[in-house]
Amino acid sequence: MYFYIKAIHIIFIVTWFSGMFYIVRLFIYNTEAGDQAEPDKLILRKQFNLMIRRLWLGITWPSAILTFILGFSMAWMYGQMPGWLWVKLILVAGLYAYHFSLHKIYLEQLRGEFHYSSGKLRIWNELATVFLVAIVILVTVKQELSLLWGMMGLGALILLLLVSIRIYKIMRG
Repeated sequence: MYFYIKAIHIIFIVTWFSGMFYIVRLFIYNTEAGDQAEPDKLILRKQFNLMIRRLWLGITWPSAILTFILGFSMAWMYGQMPGWLWVKLILVAGLYAYHFSLHKIYLEQLRGEFHYSSGKLRIWNELATVFLVAIVILVTVKQELSLLWGMMGLGALILLLLVSIRIYKIMRG
């Protein structure tokens, strides 16, 4: 039974991350729609708000909840908490904090409040990538992971993502 729960847990992790990656893209498009003249601005914002609401409430939130329930079930069935799992749980707690920050932006955008530029949202979008890479590597290599090499690799990933965003901004004009 454990492996079936684990498989379903992984499926909901994938849908949760998909939702988090895509929702920020929609936030960016919704923010950039503000640069359009009326009536285009109104039409775009109405459509993006509909897409944002459906994605967030129909896919992302349910996936986050099911990921949590299934993860808790697996931890209970596993019966022990090795050191790497504690580190993973800390990263997962950070991921849920990130999820709640997206929920705050979700509520703001539905109210017509745009506190972040599209550039800042692009940077914020990459935080999910950092969590994804860190968690997958940790779960895959478990005890074999060196804290020093893991932190250096994560730092290099963050630097690469920031440089990529900068290059995209220059190319975009």
